Amino acid sequence: MKVMKPTLYLIAMLLAGTAANAQTKSFYDFTVKTIDGADYPLSQLKGKKVLVVNTASKCGFTKQYADLQKLYETYGGPDFIIIGFPANNFLSQEPGSNAEIKEFCTKNYGVTFPMMAKISVKGKDIAPLYKWLTSKSENGVMDADVSWNFQKFMIDENGKLVGFADPKDVPFSDKIVSWITGDKK
Repeated sequence: MKVMKPTLYLIAMLLAGTAANAQTKSFYDFTVKTIDGADYPLSQLKGKKVLVVNTASKCGFTKQYADLQKLYETYGGPDFIIIGFPANNFLSQEPGSNAEIKEFCTKNYGVTFPMMAKISVKGKDIAPLYKWLTSKSENGVMDADVSWNFQKFMIDENGKLVGFADPKDVPFSDKIVSWITGDKK
């Protein structure tokens, strides 16, 4: 009977550890839709840093599209990518269809970084990826509610959430650029 107690304890600890690990998904576990409606498995981004941004066309921060595009042109490639997710969660500032949003971004800002289909980034209809991004119980790192359009989430090369930048933080902020380049400031 005494031999059984340590064995049961060991089994219980292993099961608890497995359950804790099962709660934490990776960014790569999600598939989203592009703005054109195609499946986009995020697993194809393994090995890249990813900046995930919820966007809107009629927001005071909409001009950030220009700097996001410049950031993408400067650092985008085999090690870094930006993904935009249009969302209409804040004062109806993204009322357009996916086609209208795509035309707006291309015509006005020359956006070439991947844009995804319009989603919800908060509330009862929150998209699964954004539930993961904003909930520590999902991502294992932090709670980070989306406060407004153009909030930026930083995903490392291993698909783990490592931080976020507020909507007012411009794309070329020290926080974002030092994360992309690996400079410790």
